Amino acid sequence: MENHSRLASIVMRPSVKPASIRTVLHVAVSLNWHAHQLDVKNAFLYGDLDETVYMHQSPGFVDPTRPTHVCLLRKSLYGLKQAPRAWYHRFATFATKIGFNQSKADASLFVLKRGKDLAYLLLYVDDISLTSSSTSLLRSIITSLNSEFSMTDLGKLHYFLGIAINRDKHGMFLSQQNYAAGIIHRTGMTGCNPTTTPVDTSSKLPAAVGTTVADLTLYRGLAGALQYLTFTRPDIAYAVQQVCLHMHDPREPHLHALKRIIRYQKGTITNGIRLKPTSISTITAYTDADWAGCTTTRRSTSGYCVFLGDNLVSWSSK
Repeated sequence: MENHSRLASIVMRPSVKPASIRTVLHVAVSLNWHAHQLDVKNAFLYGDLDETVYMHQSPGFVDPTRPTHVCLLRKSLYGLKQAPRAWYHRFATFATKIGFNQSKADASLFVLKRGKDLAYLLLYVDDISLTSSSTSLLRSIITSLNSEFSMTDLGKLHYFLGIAINRDKHGMFLSQQNYAAGIIHRTGMTGCNPTTTPVDTSSKLPAAVGTTVADLTLYRGLAGALQYLTFTRPDIAYAVQQVCLHMHDPREPHLHALKRIIRYQKGTITNGIRLKPTSISTITAYTDADWAGCTTTRRSTSGYCVFLGDNLVSWSSK
């Protein structure tokens, strides 16, 4: 799938939440379930269109007897704004047909209960992560999906949404080392000296101090890339949130703070988050706020983290 199609789909249809992914993986690790990953070939072409959509005849396939005629589309095509939604609706309809129920908390999380067995399916555009309490149920689901869609079984879950997943006797380790290396290379900071902390804790970034950065697109692109890196790096969540506050009008001090995060990544590039076998019935949450800590607006910065058993599954800084 082309990058622009994938990015468009993130905005135009429900995407599985990071906390859902970590929670499902926590369950798989704690209960020793099998986990597989699947890829749907040409996913957007499966969508049925409810709206009336016409298109010009494709170059090279124009009817010489009716060259001015247009085509009435029955199925979605890549590039259509309806395509992501149509594909999602088609998949959700079939998943429900074979026994899955959609989670009320996350529309891209599907749950199937069959007798004493249980299965969880996570959908992100054309990428599927599937885990089940029994091998027979897992194979049955894969067979059903293959009967409806052209799919590739990529085997045991090892790489999902740019996240490397290494499973061993101690649990799972989730990391984005390659993704972090790409960010460092993109900024030309491959040879930079690492720093031991991602942010200067003495004060917060002021809003309108310093000159505007020369390349606004680069700043915003790097800030967005760092946001995705927080998927496995809760240690940079606060620092990234601070630089993202100024994406509308980034100044030089904000760029320096952003580069500090990248220097911190250089020294901690192999870091990630580990999920180990533990309780799945105990939830513990911590939250705090600095109360009017922003020197410009006097708004508070709040944060929370949620543990399922002993594993950290959700966090935020806002």
